[in-house]
Amino acid sequence: MNALSAYERQPNVRHLAAFVATVRHGSVTRASRAVNLTQPALTQAIARLETDLGCTLFERGAGGMTPTEPAQLLAPRVEAALELIGSPRVTGTQLRAFLAVARAGSYAGASKVTGLTSASLHRAVADLSVALRQALVERRGRSVLLTPAGERRARAFGLAIAELRAGFAEVSGWMGRIGGRIVVGAMPLSRAKWLPDALLRFTAIHPGVAVSVVEGSYGELVGPLRDGEIDLVLGALRDPSLITDLVQERIFDDRPVLMMRAGHPLAADGRAPDGFALLDYPWIMPSRDTPLRIYWENMMRSAGAEPPPVHIECGSVLTVRQLLLGSDALTMLSAPQMAVELEAGLIVYRPPPEPVVRPIGMLTRVGWRPTELQADFIAELKNPAGLMNFV
Repeated sequence: MNALSAYERQPNVRHLAAFVATVRHGSVTRASRAVNLTQPALTQAIARLETDLGCTLFERGAGGMTPTEPAQLLAPRVEAALELIGSPRVTGTQLRAFLAVARAGSYAGASKVTGLTSASLHRAVADLSVALRQALVERRGRSVLLTPAGERRARAFGLAIAELRAGFAEVSGWMGRIGGRIVVGAMPLSRAKWLPDALLRFTAIHPGVAVSVVEGSYGELVGPLRDGEIDLVLGALRDPSLITDLVQERIFDDRPVLMMRAGHPLAADGRAPDGFALLDYPWIMPSRDTPLRIYWENMMRSAGAEPPPVHIECGSVLTVRQLLLGSDALTMLSAPQMAVELEAGLIVYRPPPEPVVRPIGMLTRVGWRPTELQADFIAELKNPAGLMNFV
């Protein structure tokens, strides 16, 4: 691990505060008073940050400290991070320890992740509680539960780390370094073709950028998105009235179709079957809280038939494929999700009796500011050439 990546995991909060104060005041004297550091200590803090970043943050002169371009890129991110951390009494060690315990759910699990002893983690979290004057965790046997205050702090600290990571990435980009990391949450539909196609185009342009894809359902991904562990989530959009702290952006409309095995009784006719014909076969659909299930139920009612009981609830395309191949069951999916099976002639599709359209797009945090690399990746997600199979 290089010095900068280590700094992202365990930032020196006082050094960052010294940096922001120097940008704001343009003077070591005024900045040192603002953050209650001696002038030599503040000067040393700035020098250490410059060493970690590998660039000059200030032009020193008789008129004071003038921030360079990388400093101007970094300062807004650091300011946002310090605001999220919320207290000058928090140290990087405490922040790292608390986040590790919060995410692992136990001191033993956090010890494995960080390499710190359980005793060190206990002490750091206890000191953090004292510094913030808040109870942050509760012991439940070998597990740890966050208090309501602890949950708020864990989310804020995670977002602070995300802001710092973005700021350091922007400085690295300014310096011409190849690198950076994007974390994408992928719901089922996005994993079929849309995301892989965008990744191929993006990595061809930015071969040194690491992209981490986290697969899961909406419920599994929105928590890490809110906590700053994931940068953006791709998939079927939800009812906007139910989401107030996330931004949804529609990128294209998907038109799910009826899927069945080759040779299925309904496959003989290339036309859309009527709603009542669909009642004669078992159905495999995702759970009730998913948009596709809701769209399917509305489609059945629009076709004049009450939705039948779902024979098997399943959101795994691999499992659904095997169930379709071995039975007369039906499902409703996007054609790209079964592209290989359709091309091989193992699965066939028919249009539904009533058209189904569902918006697909991107979820991000309110106020999220993508880095230049993240913006380039989003541009590939919106590339018309990559959407031709969907729209």
